[in-house]
Amino acid sequence: MRVDLFDFDLPNDRIALRPAEPKDSARMLVLDGDRTEDHYVRNLAQCLEPGDVLVFNDTRVIPAQLEGRRGNARIGATLHKREGMRSWHAFVRNVKRVREGDKIDFAGGVTALAGPRGDDGSLLLTFEGNEPPEILIERAGRMPLPPYIASKRDVDAQDSRDYQTMFAKEKGAVAAPTAALHFTPELMEALAVHGIEHVTLTLHVGAGTFLPVKADNVGDHKMHAEWGRIDPATAGRLNATRADGNRIIAVGTTSLRLIESAADESGHIAPFEGDTDIFITPGYQFRAIDGLMTNFHLPRSTLFMLVSALMGRDRMLAAYRHAIDSGYRFYSYGDASLLLP
Repeated sequence: MRVDLFDFDLPNDRIALRPAEPKDSARMLVLDGDRTEDHYVRNLAQCLEPGDVLVFNDTRVIPAQLEGRRGNARIGATLHKREGMRSWHAFVRNVKRVREGDKIDFAGGVTALAGPRGDDGSLLLTFEGNEPPEILIERAGRMPLPPYIASKRDVDAQDSRDYQTMFAKEKGAVAAPTAALHFTPELMEALAVHGIEHVTLTLHVGAGTFLPVKADNVGDHKMHAEWGRIDPATAGRLNATRADGNRIIAVGTTSLRLIESAADESGHIAPFEGDTDIFITPGYQFRAIDGLMTNFHLPRSTLFMLVSALMGRDRMLAAYRHAIDSGYRFYSYGDASLLLP
């Protein structure tokens, strides 16, 4: 399957640089079977059914972008995935100036030793000192906004609030599970009144989510692994939901990918803890989820392939054309879609 089958033209002015305010005032394109309807996120309860269970990712974004020096060379690092107590795999700018064993000096007196290169081009960084690396990263790093936002404006204090979901608890992501950015306490209260429940799981989103698909053929692309966990209570709750004939609606592709990683062919969801590199493309048979709420994704991206697997490629290309023509805002700070096959 060719990657260019998932391409489309997006005007530059459709890329949202700030979220809607309030967040649940964002627009929401609803694809329910063959119907296409324009809504707002604040009306989500009216688009779902009592008994539906929403699944949120409670990962918390860390300030994973660091700027430093190795000698006279300027080095930029975006942490990608934790490896042990003090080490992180990182995508490094100017990596040719760094050799294994070199010390990199970051802001705030934070230093790290360069380790070996991975097959994906990432570099292993081991933070020095006696303080927990979480404290060092907080001191030296800044919020890792996606490149299509960060290239257009500076990261500021407002992003520290805007780029965390209301469910954020477990530190470790280097990108936000952006579909959940739309949710507010008021919206959650409206959903509860309507009989719509929710659970949380954890998947630490890696920087690989921003990397373009460079292969010409979908089958030649390799997904980066991300760490996730579904505890036994959550797995049991989701299995009971389906046993009762109700629907599981993933909020975000990260929640969906972890649920599908934990489900067997019968749709039973087992407790899960570990890495997943699941790559969902058209032809995939979904096992456990019944719908997805997600933002609008990059052309040629693995996430657009995922929504095409759920709803059909032609259906999603037509929906994105409608969204572009109707002024929907795209990507991390943009509007939402609700996909109910």
